Amino acid sequence: MCKKYTFFLLFLISFSVLSQQSYYNKIDFSKSGLALKNDLATLIINTHTNFLSYTPGVWNASKQTDVNPKNATQVMLIYGFSNAGTTARTRGVNDNGGNVGDWNREHTYPRSLGNPNLGTSGAGADAHHLRPSDVRYNGQRGNKPFADGTGNSGTVAQGWFPGDEWKGDVARMIMYMYLRYNNQCLPSVVGIGSATSTPDDMIDLFLKWNAEDPVSILEDNRNTYHENTNNTYAQGNRNPFIDNPFLATKIWGNPPSGTPKPEDRWGNLTLDNTTFFKLKIYSNPKQRDFLFLNRKADFTLEVFNVIGKKIISKEVKNKKNIDISSLKNGIYILKISQLTGSITQKFLKL
Repeated sequence: MCKKYTFFLLFLISFSVLSQQSYYNKIDFSKSGLALKNDLATLIINTHTNFLSYTPGVWNASKQTDVNPKNATQVMLIYGFSNAGTTARTRGVNDNGGNVGDWNREHTYPRSLGNPNLGTSGAGADAHHLRPSDVRYNGQRGNKPFADGTGNSGTVAQGWFPGDEWKGDVARMIMYMYLRYNNQCLPSVVGIGSATSTPDDMIDLFLKWNAEDPVSILEDNRNTYHENTNNTYAQGNRNPFIDNPFLATKIWGNPPSGTPKPEDRWGNLTLDNTTFFKLKIYSNPKQRDFLFLNRKADFTLEVFNVIGKKIISKEVKNKKNIDISSLKNGIYILKISQLTGSITQKFLKL
């Protein structure tokens, strides 16, 4: 019997992950600072596989990604805050163009501020920073740099305030553009703020806005659409700062004093680096119907038989053990996954 238990333990040895469970599966989130920034940049560059045309690609993408969650016949207009007119929050989904009353494509990172100019391809046609906007209101913003303010959007002393509803969206789009296009889209060029407390050209203004304005349903919808390359106008990549605003803190440090830290939407980036996603799986010879973890966790559980057929798949919440009582005796492959990674191990059920 002891030999059988020894064999059971020997099979609980980690090996390469069988397949990617999530978009961030290969990112080591125990890293921080510029090391994490560079890894995320590589990810969003490599997964950006569909390069949209400015016309009609971006138009068509916006009609899918920026639909009003409460009314599918409308798109949401960035900077908007009223029921109608130039500052309206919504407009008919097909009312796009260049005339008064239409919505057009707002470059949150203005083309003229890029170095070199963003143009109408590449960075200039990246749908992650292009948002529907009222034609006239878009013109009022022009290429003014973003500056702090309160309340609704509009011109302020130093530039343009996007409004309390939209400032988090803007911050996360600028962060994305910086990672995706590096020095062509420096945050310090498009916003009024200080970079002295960050390791590169990120400015405190965008860290502040990212923390103060939580992620919206609209932002999540945009990310979901663009990752899925089955969607005709999807780019294939995601904006990491929408998925988890706390990534900005992991890279560039805390927002300015007096600002709360941004939300950790995964609930684990705030863990100390020495304990972050280091789930370990072990057996207990006295409880053969369970496998055990070294700490409680939320995760996706999958079990495969030796020919690769998935026989268990479920979400597990706040558990430290895995019930394998339903399995017949034999060899299996266990995979547990979180947004931040996954581990795969063989085990023997006796």
